[in-house]
Order: sequence, then C-alpha cells, then structure tokens
Amino acid sequence: MDVASYLTRLNYLGPRDVSAQTLRELHKAHLFAVPFENLDVHLRRAIVLDEQRMVGKIVAERRGGICYELNSGFCALLRGLGFRVTMLSAGVARDDGGFDPPFDHMTLLVHLEERWLADVGFGDSFREPLRLDLRGRQDQNDESYRIVDAEEQYLIVERREAESWKPQYRFTLDPYKLDDFDEMCRYHQTSPESPFTQKRVCTLATPEGRITVTGMRVIITDRGEKHERELASHEEWMAALREHFAIELENTTL
Repeated sequence: MDVASYLTRLNYLGPRDVSAQTLRELHKAHLFAVPFENLDVHLRRAIVLDEQRMVGKIVAERRGGICYELNSGFCALLRGLGFRVTMLSAGVARDDGGFDPPFDHMTLLVHLEERWLADVGFGDSFREPLRLDLRGRQDQNDESYRIVDAEEQYLIVERREAESWKPQYRFTLDPYKLDDFDEMCRYHQTSPESPFTQKRVCTLATPEGRITVTGMRVIITDRGEKHERELASHEEWMAALREHFAIELENTTL
C-alpha cells in the first residue's frame, strides 16, 4: 500500500497519527477529492473486488467508484496508516420504508478510544465520521445525523430533513471481508433492478456543497442554492467530467 501516493491523490497535508482528528480530516479529504461514480458499469468494465485494483483505479487512474471501491480504498489507506478498521454490511433505506438486503452497501467501523462509523462511499451523506456509540444528535456542516438502535441488532443511520428523521441505511457490527460483498457487487453491475444500471452518475462533495453530473445534466449546489444545466451532446458530457472531476474518458460511446 503506497500511502504517500494515496495522500497525494487526496491533496492531503494534514496529520497522519492514529487519532480521531486525523480520521476526520482524511474522511473529508477523500469526499472532496474522489467522486462517487458508476461510469464503469455503463462502460461494461467489470468492477472486481480486489484491493490493489481498486486502489489503483482511485490513485493511478484518478477515478472514483461505487461504495465497495471507495470504502475499500479508504479502508486500505487507514490500515496503511495504522488504524484498525472493520468492513460492515449495510442495506440502503427504500422509499417504501424497508431496507435493501445485506451487502447492498459497505460501510466502515474504525476502532479508536471511541468507535467511529466512517463512510466515503454513500454519496450525499455525513462528511465527518459519526460516533458509533452516541445515540444523540450529531451536527456537522449545517446538517444533523444520528445513529439509532433497531430490532435484530441492527443500527440505523438517519439524517434530519425538514422536521423529521429520514433513514439512510441500516447495518450490524458483524465483521466481514472484501470477498463477502462479491455477490452484491455483481448484482449492482448487471441487474436491471439496480440503480447503478439505470442511470450513470458522478458526484463529488465540495466545501460549499456538491457537484453532480447525472444523465445529461450538471447540478451544482453552492451554499444551498442549486444550479442546473442540460448537456447537449456526448462531447459536452465528457467535457463536464473533465472540468468538474478531472476524469478522462476518451473514445467512449456511453
């Protein structure tokens, strides 16, 4: 694991000791530098759950990825710095009030004096890790999150929206290995029911908000104000990827 190259990819110049402060700074740096994107699904390029291959995609190819890639890469970086990290299985909340099956999402448990939930692969979510054992409201970046206990030893991450709490995903503290996520990773690349096969997306957090290219639209959120524009051609779409995410996809016909 080439820690120095990974930190360069994140434009990271902060502390490197094994501490909560380092974890917070690395978490934000990753979200600001490495986009959540499913472009390989639409390019018919197989996403293989191999740590070296995924880290190479993030660092050498300067790409992003889906949750398994992003959180696996972040896990490898943290371990390379001396952190103790556990991969956790999660199911994303559905609009009907239920949850998707286990291994639908990967999140991370970081063991320090306190236990922390870290996640750089969920798109628009918490920017700093959450205290796993705190059951109260956790405020950050003008947003509020909480972790609540549920039945069957599940925990649920919720975000405050308007006057209510909306679940994002549920998970258990059972430890897993990268190979355990293989079946659901294949599902998300091949099933017409997967959200990743239905629409291409590339999104990156910024200090002021978020930049997203979804379908043929660019959406920029800046301090709560949203600006959208339509892309008129495939060439404009590729130019938007270069401009906002430094992603080069030459000679593609997505």
